[in-house]
Formats: sequence, C-alpha cells, structure tokens
Amino acid sequence: MTIQAEHGPVGVQLWLTGVRPRTLTIAASPVIAGAGLAYFDTAALDWPVLAITLLCALAIQAGTNLYNDAADGGRGHDTPARLGPARLTAEGWASAARVRLGAMMCFSAAMLGGLYLIHAGGWPILLIGVLSIASGYAYSAGPAPLSHSPLGELFVIAFFGVAAVAGTYFLQTGTVTADAVLCGLAVGSFGAAVLMVNNSRDRSQDRVAGRRTLAILVGPKLSRLTYALLILAPFALQFINELGVSGSGNWLPLLTAPFGLYLAWQFHCARAGADFNILLVQTAKLQLAFSILYTLGLVALRLGSAS
Repeated sequence: MTIQAEHGPVGVQLWLTGVRPRTLTIAASPVIAGAGLAYFDTAALDWPVLAITLLCALAIQAGTNLYNDAADGGRGHDTPARLGPARLTAEGWASAARVRLGAMMCFSAAMLGGLYLIHAGGWPILLIGVLSIASGYAYSAGPAPLSHSPLGELFVIAFFGVAAVAGTYFLQTGTVTADAVLCGLAVGSFGAAVLMVNNSRDRSQDRVAGRRTLAILVGPKLSRLTYALLILAPFALQFINELGVSGSGNWLPLLTAPFGLYLAWQFHCARAGADFNILLVQTAKLQLAFSILYTLGLVALRLGSAS
C-alpha cells in the first residue's frame, strides 16, 4: 500500500524527480560516443537523425526509470526508508498508476521518434528499438523483472552500451564495425558500474524483498572487485584498441583513468548509503566524461587529417 505524503514536488518538478535526471547521462553517453566514431570514419553527421537518436535514448531511459519507480513502489519494495534518493510512488507523491502512465508516455515518445529513425535506418533500427523498449519494460515488469535478477548489469551493457553505440553509428554510416562494438562495451561497462553501485547500496533491502541482484549473489567483497573491473575495463579496452593495427591514435579518454582508479578505491571504502549515493553520481559523470573525451579526440584527429 502506498503511503500518502502531505508534501512533495508537484508539476514539472515531480516528473523531473521521477525520471532521475542524474542518470539520464547513461543514455546520452553512448549516443555521443557513437556519433564521434561515425564522424571519425565518415567526416559527416546527419544532425537531425542524431538529435532524434538522442531524444529517443533519453525517453527510453526516462521511461525505464519511471516504470521501475511505479513497479517497485507498487510492490512495496521501495519505501520512504530506502537509502537512495526519494521515489515518487514510495513517498506517496504520485500513485503507481500515474507514474506508470508517465512511463508509457516516455516509451510512446521514443516510438514516435523511432518512426523517423526507422525511415532513416530500416529494419535493423526497428529491431533495436523494439528490443530496447521491451527490455526497458521488462527491467521492472513481469513475474521475473531483470532488476530483481543478476542480469541487470548485462542488460545495461547490452542495451545502454553495445546497442546504443552501434545503433547510433549504424544510423550515421549504414554499417557496424568492430570499433563500434568495442566502444559500446566500454561505455556500457560504465553504465553497469552505476547499477552495481545502486544495488550494493540497496543490498539489504533487496534481499528482504526477495531480489537476487548480482550484488546480493556475489556478496560485498566480490561486489567491490566487480565494480573495479567494470569501471576500469573501458580504459583497458581503449588502450588495447589503440595498440592494435587499426588504432586511431585517440588517447584522450584515457585522461579520465585516474578518476576511475579513485572511484574504485571509493567503492572499496564505501559503507553508508550516502557514500554510495555520491559514488553513483560520480560514476555516471565518469562515463559521460570518457564519452565526451572519446568523441573530442576522434573529431580532433579527423580535422587534423583533413587539414
């Protein structure tokens, strides 16, 4: 049963709280990186297609967040006593039905924009779009939600990493390369690290609710190791790629590696919910910084080769 709160955000502020704006960079980062790689390979970008791609990615992320809010609040798994930021349904600021409607509106907006992208990219984009929206729904819905299982991190890598980067690249170039897939794995690994922080913070409450997240399955010690691997893997992938025969010479994103090491240590030291809340935001910022520097490096290399 939802607890009804007397006070809380209303109007636009209510929905801004619900979509969790600090996590929306998880959807934007792979689009930025995919666009940068496409520009490096073709020296051109279809800006209207790129804008719609970004908006659709953000809408899917927002819809996933809202549906998760409604589902977990409606089941009673999220309560006002949760360690993380407040949720609309759990706090009684909006009913589960209202938040679920908001999620459906976000998914509908993504589908509407997707029609334009399907026109531009054909059936592969249709397939990616359908699977992305279906997975966003399945993340919290049904008898076995992905968010309740050890598969959450894999879901993030697959859809908010590989599919998002490769899909963005395909829309701009009409093809998919090994570099696009590798970039998707790197960017998606950061996103999975964000989820590991979230689930490590909520481990005790999730266990009581009957969830079996990866953080619960492997325990605190291996969760620290898993986070370190997820947060540092992108740098290893980029380094190995640049040492390869087809390396572009883009070392710029490796400038963020010291921050990655710092966050790995912070996760090792984190104990209180507030520690994890700060770490979650910082991990998302690292993903965005890596993606931006990755793109800026490729753009600089392309412009340099043209001069």
